[in-house]
Amino acid sequence: MAASLSGKLVVAISSRALFDFEDENRLFEGADDRAYMALQLDKVDEPARPGVAFSLVRKLLAFNTPDEARVEVVILSRNDPVSGMRVFRSARHYGLPIERGVFTRGESPWRYLRPLQAHLFLSANEADVRSALAAGVPAARVLPHAARAGEAHPHEVRIAFDGDAVLFSDEAEQVFQRGGLDAFQAHEVALAQQPLSDGPFKPLLQALHTLQQHAINGGANGMRIRTALVTARGAPAHERAIRTLMNWGIDVHEALFLGGLPKGEFLREFEPDFFFDDQTGHVNNAAPHVPSGHVASGVTNA
Repeated sequence: MAASLSGKLVVAISSRALFDFEDENRLFEGADDRAYMALQLDKVDEPARPGVAFSLVRKLLAFNTPDEARVEVVILSRNDPVSGMRVFRSARHYGLPIERGVFTRGESPWRYLRPLQAHLFLSANEADVRSALAAGVPAARVLPHAARAGEAHPHEVRIAFDGDAVLFSDEAEQVFQRGGLDAFQAHEVALAQQPLSDGPFKPLLQALHTLQQHAINGGANGMRIRTALVTARGAPAHERAIRTLMNWGIDVHEALFLGGLPKGEFLREFEPDFFFDDQTGHVNNAAPHVPSGHVASGVTNA
């Protein structure tokens, strides 16, 4: 039978998002990548340190059993093929069963997301992330300096999402940008019964929901998923967000309606393996506490 990714949750990730290659990257971004290649070849037997998305990837791969693989992780990298050897060896060192990779030596790799049918693309390169989002793939620019995930929940993948322009469309955010908070609240109360349109990360939330349902039925090595909506919305605008999720038939385990409060300390308490937000202010506030990524979508990122 031909190999297939059908039916799997597919995560495409750059080598720099999975591993800490910040020292090496300073050479990669120079005028000549040969020094970078030489350094990576010299270190080929030295496992790279875990990067900002390492915990997320490790836990998602733990859903796979010997009888059934429900998650696929693919390296999608601007690295060259020689440097890719160190990436694969580092993955093997940490017991990550990653066998597929695309290495483009400086060219943007986002176009390979379509044949991969990726549900998520994580990269430190903003241009690649924007291209992926424009192609309809949930994508985020990881902050390599962000805090690493803790070890308190080894059998639970924890993911936190912002609402508007991430899970939901940015239609309400556009109202806020034009008319301020009062206009936003009035708009959301008037349309409380009308579901928001899909945002760029709705497909990922749906795929996680499907994976969680499979886990409930006992097919995931005891792994679980816990999701949180962490939004600047407050009452009464909270109702439209909840009703939208109900309309989708998707549950989130926690919902934090913060009414504009900074998100970082609340996320610290939730302890996610990753947090996604469209506003750089929220992402930067969260990064000292949790692994974080910027979703360059919606009116605030036009």
